[in-house]
Amino acid sequence: MSSTVELTKENFDQLVTENEFVLIDFWASWCGPCRQFAPVYDKAAAENPDLVFGKVDTEAQPELAAAFNIQSIPTLMIVRDQVAVFAQPGALPEAALTDVIGQARKLDMDEVRKSIAEQQAAQGGGTADAPDRGE
Repeated sequence: MSSTVELTKENFDQLVTENEFVLIDFWASWCGPCRQFAPVYDKAAAENPDLVFGKVDTEAQPELAAAFNIQSIPTLMIVRDQVAVFAQPGALPEAALTDVIGQARKLDMDEVRKSIAEQQAAQGGGTADAPDRGE
């Protein structure tokens, strides 16, 4: 997929579920830095046709922005195997975006999931074998 996809609450879950590597640009038309980042993002999409590059218009899709606690735009998020592995506000320069994509490609997702499970266990939640509540 060599171009960007407009993400909405209607297609978001399906796109993230059916693709193992999705980049998401949270933006708005009135946002100057968003407009500056757009050609950088589009070029990266053209250079990485094996990845899905999505865009969420935070004005049209406030529920998606709220679901990911987007506080400022642009914000770039990378989701691998349905796990958010990167989220950063600000318009990244081309070299930085290329570097972030390269790092995300190299992630061992088994290790990422293991680390998440360990963190959840340490926080006392999110495990399948949670202690009985004494009901």
